[in-house]
Amino acid sequence: MTAAARAAGGSRARADPALAFTVALLWIAIGLFVLYPIAMLLARVFVDHGHFTLGGVAALVTDRNQVAAFRNSLVLGALVGLAGTLAGFGFALAATRCRLAPWLVRAIDVAVLLPLVSPPFTTAIGYVFSFGPRGLITYDLLGIGNASVYGLTSTMTAEAITYFPIAYLTLRPMLAAIDSNIEGMARSLGASRLHVFRTVTLPLCTPGLANAFLLLFAASLADFATPLILAGNTFPVLPTQAYLQITGLFDLRGGAALSFALLVPALAVFLAQRFWVGRRAFVTITGKGAGQAPFDSFSPPARAVLCGACLALTLFVVYLYALLAYASLVTAFGANETLTLRHYRVVFSEGLRVLGDTLIIAAFATPLGGLYGVLVGYLVAKVRFRGRIAMEIASMINYALPGTIVGIAYLIAFNDPPIAITGTALIIVACYVFRYGATGIRTTVALLAQVDRSLEEASQGLGASDATTFRRITLPLVMPAFLAALGVMFIRSMTAISATIFVVSIGWTLVTVKILENMTELELGVAAAFSVVVVVLVFVGVFAIGRLLRLARAPGAPAVAGMLSA
Repeated sequence: MTAAARAAGGSRARADPALAFTVALLWIAIGLFVLYPIAMLLARVFVDHGHFTLGGVAALVTDRNQVAAFRNSLVLGALVGLAGTLAGFGFALAATRCRLAPWLVRAIDVAVLLPLVSPPFTTAIGYVFSFGPRGLITYDLLGIGNASVYGLTSTMTAEAITYFPIAYLTLRPMLAAIDSNIEGMARSLGASRLHVFRTVTLPLCTPGLANAFLLLFAASLADFATPLILAGNTFPVLPTQAYLQITGLFDLRGGAALSFALLVPALAVFLAQRFWVGRRAFVTITGKGAGQAPFDSFSPPARAVLCGACLALTLFVVYLYALLAYASLVTAFGANETLTLRHYRVVFSEGLRVLGDTLIIAAFATPLGGLYGVLVGYLVAKVRFRGRIAMEIASMINYALPGTIVGIAYLIAFNDPPIAITGTALIIVACYVFRYGATGIRTTVALLAQVDRSLEEASQGLGASDATTFRRITLPLVMPAFLAALGVMFIRSMTAISATIFVVSIGWTLVTVKILENMTELELGVAAAFSVVVVVLVFVGVFAIGRLLRLARAPGAPAVAGMLSA
């Protein structure tokens, strides 16, 4: 775009009152619910009685237990990133290079997406049922009566199973986009399958592999519920330490300092991930010849090994959730296997209010988050105005930070006047909208990059305002992005816990918090029943939104891929 065109775009942005009002309103919302909480968090760490101090950070650095927790967090994140990326890459290779039947690929997709549409610690619950002191595998099958399920290995495995679908969703489109002619030509020159994979396929996937690793590292860094259940006192990590510092010791400043320690690696990972995504793609899509089949990268024995490993992990994921469903239907798993609906009666009697609160909050957060994502995405992608880049960066802050940091920041910022909204539904909805609405921003920006600007310029040339052009031209084109954002918002509103556990109250609570409470109180059957109900509700909601997404995506419209990976 020329300088004159940019200037014209900027003048239109300044001249349109509706657009100016929208920009101002969004800046007020971002300032209030993104920048203000982070500023209050930093003030709690570095300001004491009106004076700047490094005492909070110094106390953290000199505390050997907290230093060990920081180191453990980095080790756990690295191991989860490596294991999850390897598993996701294996699944992506099987789906795109092993010529599996379409029905089998769809079945694997459904199975591996289970961890993403359920509370993040659901896998940990299934892990306890399998490998705990009365676990099905350790006690019933192996006869180990005092098996310990707590520690690094269990926590890493549970988190890797929970998050490896993110790597799968990230890597599968990249592998599918590689022109099979490139690999086929290398093979026709006499290279072995292994050599082609090592010198052609793997280098082309390097940016995706790095991106997947960083995404999983960040997910592990933000997860406090799984370590709270499985790590115990044997392997403390920063998110759980911060949670216990606030809920157990009522030490907001200590929790803020621990959150600040998480802030440094979290931002480093986010910037590194943006660097890899922003690099020029290694894959050149030249178009496949008519009828060209995907390149068969593996010999029959290697294909059998890869598919067997993927099938085994898929079956293990299905087994964990089947075990969860079974535990919800017996009196006391591992002690009394009598079938009963008692746990579900608790869910739909005592827990009915919790389910209602969660659905009400999701009903408000889902459309608001979708609208927020589309509006900000449209503005930063299509409209020239002062502060556009700053708005894009600011809108991504809550998304980039671990939920523990966001939750503690909200607790500090909104617990006291002048804005005392802790304990209300508003703070939970705002937390969801300004944290997960960023997914809609990313999707909208990516989709609008494929829309020819001449469509909007023609509308504006005929005298339509930017608001009218957005409503009549752009909005129908970005409807798939809006619906994808709705899907993410609904899933996260039903399953997230790391941020919102700090802002729930007696008046408003969430089903994920209730499940965690049941786990800590050893009400395992009730926790399993709640988890099953949440998974069913999320699947119903995602199915409905998916149907709308298919209806909204006209032939030839750009697809919105990987909405769940956010």
